[in-house]
Amino acid sequence: MAETTVTNWFGDLVSHPKVVVEAHSADDIVAIVKNPGQYPSPVRAIGSNHSTERCGIADGGTVIKMSQLDQVLDISNDTVTVEAGAIYIDIAKELEKHGLQFYVNTEIGNITAGSAACCGTKDASMPGELGQVGSYISRIKLVLPSGELLEVTDEQPGLMQKVRSSYGTFGVVYEATFRVRAIQPLSVHHETFHIEDFVRQFPALLARGESLMFYIFPYDNLVTVEFRHYTPGASGDPNRTIWPLRNYLWATAGPAVCAQASAEIDNADVRNGVLSSFNAWWRLKLENLIQSDNTVATDQIIRYPAISNSKYTFSFWAFPEDTYPQVLAAFFEFAQKYLATSGYRINMLCVGYRVAQDRSSLLSYSYDGNMITIDPVFTANAGWSEFLGAYNQFSSDRGGVPLMNQTFGLTRAMVQKARVTGCGRSPRLASPLIQAAAFSTNISVIFWRPRRRPAPKKTLSDGEGLCYRHRGINARSNTTS
Repeated sequence: MAETTVTNWFGDLVSHPKVVVEAHSADDIVAIVKNPGQYPSPVRAIGSNHSTERCGIADGGTVIKMSQLDQVLDISNDTVTVEAGAIYIDIAKELEKHGLQFYVNTEIGNITAGSAACCGTKDASMPGELGQVGSYISRIKLVLPSGELLEVTDEQPGLMQKVRSSYGTFGVVYEATFRVRAIQPLSVHHETFHIEDFVRQFPALLARGESLMFYIFPYDNLVTVEFRHYTPGASGDPNRTIWPLRNYLWATAGPAVCAQASAEIDNADVRNGVLSSFNAWWRLKLENLIQSDNTVATDQIIRYPAISNSKYTFSFWAFPEDTYPQVLAAFFEFAQKYLATSGYRINMLCVGYRVAQDRSSLLSYSYDGNMITIDPVFTANAGWSEFLGAYNQFSSDRGGVPLMNQTFGLTRAMVQKARVTGCGRSPRLASPLIQAAAFSTNISVIFWRPRRRPAPKKTLSDGEGLCYRHRGINARSNTTS
């Protein structure tokens, strides 16, 4: 029998499950988890598989594809209910027809509702709002490892807080309800700062009270800041051009140019010169073209094609806001020194998101305060994985917090440090869920059925949460977008 191969969207993470099955209903998922003979462990549910960590790997086990569970079930004045396989951009387009939008219009439009409901995400928080998609989940339905069904709502705040960051450890998500809002005009503009000026002016930038995203150019010592806020008084037709332009350059032209330069220009000085010139053009475009007082927030969301010659990958670390300027300056020095000593350069750019303090989920990376990220972006040019190893250590040493489904190459020690010292939440590490989420050394949580299949012990009270005390651990659900 030919070996089955499943890869993530970028193509760098490969799995060889024994079984790949499509779910068309919750009943299908129940049948799968109750039949270990036909559907062996580990069991992984995948969506569009955009994660940059090994969330979808199920060697010798079972992969459940959720893409057929993609229906929008209900839209009200302030909520939308969807099946877990529905992708974010499709939901957003349907909401727009009703004059509604998501609170968080995250750039990766291929993320599925199931992934967004129980995993970490990021976007620059709008003023007075949150930056993690799952924080706006108000109801979620899951198939538990036992095959039982569970529904959790905002009326169970303690349990909901755990589910939102469960990373699939409770079971397979099959339905989710998001809180949504009326569409409002969105203003955007960009300004570029030298890193020394950025550090000096950082308090003033925060004081503007706007959403902040950063385009980071470590080899040029420059940071371009994206400022966003809603403008309810804007009149006239919205500008529907600038976000598609940004999206084309970000998701198509940029990766293609940078990948080609990295692959075809042997002379390092020339290659790096081309990359720097492209970044200069990127800044010029941001500063002069991507600005308007009347845009549509939904237009920021990007639909990535399944097959493309312009793919990129990335990593993620978040840092406390009060130390971010110093960490960013140190990152510039780190990246430049790494280039000088190894010859490796990040061949796109880096981005950063200011994410507001958010206690909606137990494992929120901004639980204790505002956080800002540094996300290197590459087309997997030669040497990138070694760079990530060094960058992970750099970030861990400076109190960074990773995302379990977006930070590749973590060690157990890095995860433990981030959850204990980086976020200051050691008392909650006694929670059974967080013990499960402490992960194995490859940062994976797997549904391993017990040999004798005893009935799982579960606690559904709001204070205790839901805990499975099986010998192996449990099901990862939709953790791959």
